[in-house]
Amino acid sequence: MKDHESEEMYLETILVLKGMRPAVRSIDIAERLGYAKSSVSRGMSLLQDRGYITVGDDGFIDFTAAGAKKAEGIFERHGILTKLLKGFGADEKLAESNACRIEHVIDDELFELIKKHVNSEF
Repeated sequence: MKDHESEEMYLETILVLKGMRPAVRSIDIAERLGYAKSSVSRGMSLLQDRGYITVGDDGFIDFTAAGAKKAEGIFERHGILTKLLKGFGADEKLAESNACRIEHVIDDELFELIKKHVNSEF
């Protein structure tokens, strides 16, 4: 997996977990993704270096403004693409797994066209 894909997956996972619980730690991300804690720790260090998250002394992860914006954009892409694929007749699992892969490689211009279509059709 490419670094930007890992970065996006971590950001989206943090956002989803933050919607489910009051605080998120690296271990929560590792459990959710089925990754080794060491891999997640490396990923969190990279996100910190890029200015997307902060990690408190208590181990709790918070977004910076830039991180929250990026995570919300990724989450939106995932939702729109899932909706599109389900509109084509894909079941939930198939749509989700493919949207997850597509969201990391789709061009911004094409995504905006898809978003406009999905919002007007579904």
